[in-house]
Amino acid sequence: NNIINLTSTDGIREAIKELGLDLNALENAEPDWALGNGGLGRLAACFLDSLATLGYWACGCGIRYKYGFFKQKIENGYQKEVPDDWLKDGNPFEIRRAELSKEVKFGGWVETVNDNGALRFIQKGYQSVIAIPYDTPVVGYGNHVVDTLRVWDAQARDTFRLDEFDKGNYEKAVESENMARNIVEVLYPNDNHYAGKELRLRQQYFFISASIQTAVKDYVDRHNGDVHKLYEKVAFQLNDTHPTVTVAELMRVLMDDYGLCWDEAWDITKRTCAYTNHTIMAEALEKWPIDLFSKLLPRIYQIVDEINRRFCAELCQKYPDNADYKISKMAILYDGQVRMANLAIVGGHAVNGVAKLHTEILKKETLKDFYELYPEKFSNKTNGITQRRWLLHANPEYAEWITSLIGDGWITDLDKIKKLAAFAEDAKAQTRFMEIKRHNKERLAAYIKEHNHVEVSTDAIFDVMVKRLHEYKRQLMNILHIMYVYNQLKDHPDMDFHPHVYIFGAKAAAGYRTAKLTIKLINNVAEVINNDESIHGKIKVVFIEDYKVSNAEIIIPAADISEQISTASKEASGTSNMKLMLNGALTLGTMDGANVEIVKEVGAEYAFIFGMSSDEVIKLEHDRSYDPMTIFNSDPGIRRVLMQLVNGFYSPEDPELFRPLYDALLNLNESDVADRYFILKDFAAYDDAQRRAVEHYKDKSWWARAAILNTAHVGKFSSDRTIEEYAKEIWDLEKIKIKP
Repeated sequence: NNIINLTSTDGIREAIKELGLDLNALENAEPDWALGNGGLGRLAACFLDSLATLGYWACGCGIRYKYGFFKQKIENGYQKEVPDDWLKDGNPFEIRRAELSKEVKFGGWVETVNDNGALRFIQKGYQSVIAIPYDTPVVGYGNHVVDTLRVWDAQARDTFRLDEFDKGNYEKAVESENMARNIVEVLYPNDNHYAGKELRLRQQYFFISASIQTAVKDYVDRHNGDVHKLYEKVAFQLNDTHPTVTVAELMRVLMDDYGLCWDEAWDITKRTCAYTNHTIMAEALEKWPIDLFSKLLPRIYQIVDEINRRFCAELCQKYPDNADYKISKMAILYDGQVRMANLAIVGGHAVNGVAKLHTEILKKETLKDFYELYPEKFSNKTNGITQRRWLLHANPEYAEWITSLIGDGWITDLDKIKKLAAFAEDAKAQTRFMEIKRHNKERLAAYIKEHNHVEVSTDAIFDVMVKRLHEYKRQLMNILHIMYVYNQLKDHPDMDFHPHVYIFGAKAAAGYRTAKLTIKLINNVAEVINNDESIHGKIKVVFIEDYKVSNAEIIIPAADISEQISTASKEASGTSNMKLMLNGALTLGTMDGANVEIVKEVGAEYAFIFGMSSDEVIKLEHDRSYDPMTIFNSDPGIRRVLMQLVNGFYSPEDPELFRPLYDALLNLNESDVADRYFILKDFAAYDDAQRRAVEHYKDKSWWARAAILNTAHVGKFSSDRTIEEYAKEIWDLEKIKIKP
């Protein structure tokens, strides 16, 4: 990103060449930074790029994970998680800032002290680690602005206890060192057990406490020791529920470190903090057991308890006839849990969703009680992506061609790419577009050949689904449909079917059994279909191992179809839909998340939309009237596919291997909701959308026109637009003035 934004690629390439090196080879050798997971992690990187390019100062804060999420290996079709040791050779772009180190405390107890009539709270008997920041410059595009990515490493305060070692207490001798090391080892440790939950909470508080201590001190040092106007210069944007303990930690710093009273600290906190919700599903909103939270963060728990007490009193006053119900829905502490989204909403001045549909569902469903109480806090900020990374860098041939037609203004103002629409009907432009697409497909085909040992035809439709693997995203529906089409080809070898390459890229959380079993199914289906010579290569199925930014930049430019098939009402926004649209892929999807806005921008005739609406899904969930068994009984094609999950067709060595997927769709174990994400309900409509896409692809002129128009209408989905909305409507942030 920095090389692109310095606008000095040619000069840097030449200088590296003089050293006998190749810039492309160096880029390929550089490991992906293992600091985030999925679209949300990449979104943060896009936001930092846009903040710097637009001239706003910002600091993105996180943890300097040694091993990141994990490196995905596919062995015998199964996902295997192995450490992603991305720092093993060092990181030349970061700067260690030991002078900004902060102490972060865990555990112990809190003593109350009367200090000349004022109560002071002192944490005793705690363990602590030292947080050390590593800063990486984030360069704006051609504007001399540099922002900061700050990630925190952990170091033990007492690295080695020789006294304990001499007593034979070897584990205790290195206890502090181990605790520090564990904090920064792995992103999203498996939290299916108590120790995993504790580590996640420890990680979150670690980087939040260090970041807030630093930000407040920096402000105070610049303002003669006065912290009272902090909100005029500092904004903390809480990106989902993971950093929402910010509210309580800022209160602690203001009261315990700077001596403010409760009301002063609360006023500053509410003016400084804002919360972005990234999930519709209530069960995904982070909650912590009170016993764990209070044990690990005793002072923070005291503050949260007091915030909750005051808020519940507010609810009782506001809703005297319905207080118990409101408290059950809105309290921060309830049912033995600390509800972090509720803390963020109560303790901040703004709440936003990340797509129009998502925000409306938050207001009407997930957070409706809070919207009723605080309507002025809610707004929408549709997500975006940076065109500088996902077109200028990822698809240079396409970017160069676009610039030759309309100029380079789109690089910093993506709305200007709408000028490309004027060329959509031009036959020469259509031919050139398809030529560029073929070149990108050739590049991806070579990658697949090298890594998957599968040969794919660039004449085929490249049907791409790349995103985190979760049941609501419905990768399972995609692979079941591939099985369905394969059955048709086997029954009717001469049927008219345009060759298809179905491309998946996804990681499943280490403890997510259903998602991991879906990966196994995709790979087993691929093994059968790719080796069946009787279908003459009409279908190929490819699972890209270890999906990440570097191979996404190869996959996305080559895509013809963008699979965005989540259950309507479940996807907050999505960003792969935007990246694929930017690169001239047509959306095949549901009216969910940002798909709704994509269709509005490009027009429904240039996308393939199917399935239930969000209102229809929500109604079925409320009514509990859906029975997938009726579809199973009435549709022989679907029944055949589902039976292949349990008759050994794709797992002859273990016919029962995929039974959990079969049972989940039909609820044969009667322990859960059948087909929770309505795969069978939407299946016929999905098949129809696929057929429509294939028919349109046969008309290359229509397809090229549609693809060019998709790119031309992507302007709204730049992260530059998103950041401008945050800056003006939530942060009240002024741009940096660069002296000439």
